[in-house]
Amino acid sequence: MTSGLAIGALVAGVVSILVALLVGCFGLLGAQDGWGAWAGGAFALLGVLAGLAGMVSGLLGRRQTRRAAAPPAVRFTGRGLAIAGIVCGAVGLVLTVLSLGLALLLQIG
Repeated sequence: MTSGLAIGALVAGVVSILVALLVGCFGLLGAQDGWGAWAGGAFALLGVLAGLAGMVSGLLGRRQTRRAAAPPAVRFTGRGLAIAGIVCGAVGLVLTVLSLGLALLLQIG
């Protein structure tokens, strides 16, 4: 049976990357009009939370798949999904912070 934590980690990690791209787009599009950093900052909070959720869920999912189960218990699979969730969550977190920094620089400049 595939670990639900591992699946959730991958979903949250991918969402954090997509939100990071949205933060960057809002930062670029609204820089001249003065609303880019505000809109990017609002979505940056969502991107950071999704990235952290992906990383934590991935770590818990990897731990769940490592456990040895006695024969009547269910053995969980999905180690690769958990690792992908950790990586995507970290990448999304970094991209969100960089996109928000770029949006703020463009807003000031």
